[in-house]
Amino acid sequence: MAKVHTRAKRRLKVGTHRGSGKINGPKKKGAKTFKTEKDAQKYASENGIVSYELKSVKKEKKFQIIEKG
Repeated sequence: MAKVHTRAKRRLKVGTHRGSGKINGPKKKGAKTFKTEKDAQKYASENGIVSYELKSVKKEKKFQIIEKG
């Protein structure tokens, strides 16, 4: 991606030392995680996710739902 110069950043009212959603695009959100397996299963049932697999993340302290296609 091309560098956005100070003049353009001033026009957009963005600090010269940082990027911006207006310039670099919106920040990508990470996958939804849950503290317990029970919470993940509850979320899946509420949102109609039928075939899924739970993956342990963050040193097995959180769980993530992976849909099976």
